Amino acid sequence: MSQTFFSRLEERTQASGSLLCVGLDPHPADLSEFTPAAAKAFCLKLIEQTVDLVCAFKPNAAFFELLGPQGWQVLREVIAAIPPQVPVILDAKRGDIASTADAYSQSAFEQLGASAITLNPYLGHDAIAPFLKDAAHGVFLLCKTSNPGAGDLQDLPLAGSNEPLYLQVARYAQEWNQHDNVGLVVGATQPEALARIRQAAPGLWFLSPGVGAQGGDLTLALRNGLRSDGLGLLLNVSRSVARAADPRQAVIELNAAIHAEQVKLTAQPATANPISPILAEGLLRAGCVRFGEFTLKSGLISPIYIDLRQLVSYPDLLTEVGRAYLPILRQLRFDRLAALPYAALPIATAISLQSGWPVIYPRKEAKEYGTRALVEGEFHSGERAVVIDDLATTGGSKFEAIDKLTDAGLQVQDVVVLIDRQSGAGEALAQAGYRLHAVLTLTDLLDYWQSAGRIPLEQIQAARAFLHV
Repeated sequence: MSQTFFSRLEERTQASGSLLCVGLDPHPADLSEFTPAAAKAFCLKLIEQTVDLVCAFKPNAAFFELLGPQGWQVLREVIAAIPPQVPVILDAKRGDIASTADAYSQSAFEQLGASAITLNPYLGHDAIAPFLKDAAHGVFLLCKTSNPGAGDLQDLPLAGSNEPLYLQVARYAQEWNQHDNVGLVVGATQPEALARIRQAAPGLWFLSPGVGAQGGDLTLALRNGLRSDGLGLLLNVSRSVARAADPRQAVIELNAAIHAEQVKLTAQPATANPISPILAEGLLRAGCVRFGEFTLKSGLISPIYIDLRQLVSYPDLLTEVGRAYLPILRQLRFDRLAALPYAALPIATAISLQSGWPVIYPRKEAKEYGTRALVEGEFHSGERAVVIDDLATTGGSKFEAIDKLTDAGLQVQDVVVLIDRQSGAGEALAQAGYRLHAVLTLTDLLDYWQSAGRIPLEQIQAARAFLHV
């Protein structure tokens, strides 16, 4: 059997010690004169300066096409000048069906000599199939791109699941990857989407533009996009290298930065339940966790403040929070979700919309009119309720809620929260015969933010000392 595209790519990563793909984009602004000869010279010089240091090259077809028929010939000559052991990804974003797709495939692989190509998957599998016939040739499907308008279509929710369309593209890519030659284009400017797609497609290679001129965070891209083997992420850089005073030195520095992050990530011990970067980053972004000086109700000055009521203003993050409860809840026996007012009400609603489990909630106080109910929503005596809350601190509010639920005839055994502050709630609940389950602990979050360099170390240490964690 011939070598597959991605086995070849992995060999190249080992030989070069790099995850970088350098874009060959002869933009008119970068040339002294916009001519075929100038474009060719520009690309050949960039190849010569970096070829031994990078994993792949990615010529952008548009800038060559702009030069007319001679530009197409230059593109072919530039690809031919790249050593055969170095993969060449043609950035053409093709997408068509039947004989047209087959013609595009022959053009890219046979006429131009590219190793792989970027494709638009929105016409379906028959538009991709002609490019997959030979396992030695690869494709990267546009999944979650780096441009500002990417979400116009790619973030549209799917009926029934409310998941974004780009996740379905990732799942289709896995199905179509029968010959180890299907990857995804996922922008480094979309770190939360990068993490979600990696969860949905743990084994695929990603081509990730956006680090450098577009402002993508290198550390987050690596943390969220690398596979467990430290590979699977091909970082594309174009302008930040081509326009550098010394392109070779720019690549050397990028390789060093990438290697340093790889060492950090592989040095971290594996955990049974690794923290979701989507949640850890999202909680900071939404202001649900803040660092500084905050006066608490007790009068104490705290270096950290957690306020998950902010989630209601961030529907995407709220959806992710709801989804994060599901693995725990699916292991428990219950009939209804019992949400504690107020922060847990939107969380339980997000869980319900994704799972179909009905929600009830114990009121903080009985109504003085109407039914005077202590528990709102439909339920029947003898049913099991699982308590849903945002935080667990000492457990006091949980006991108050459980008393109201049991007084109404419901059975309670389990409490599930997003964050356990590790301040005694688990122990207190266990002594009373209840079980506490947490999606995250505060230690998990502090460890993540410290290792990711998201929060200054002195603030992390102050929070640990204050919380005794």
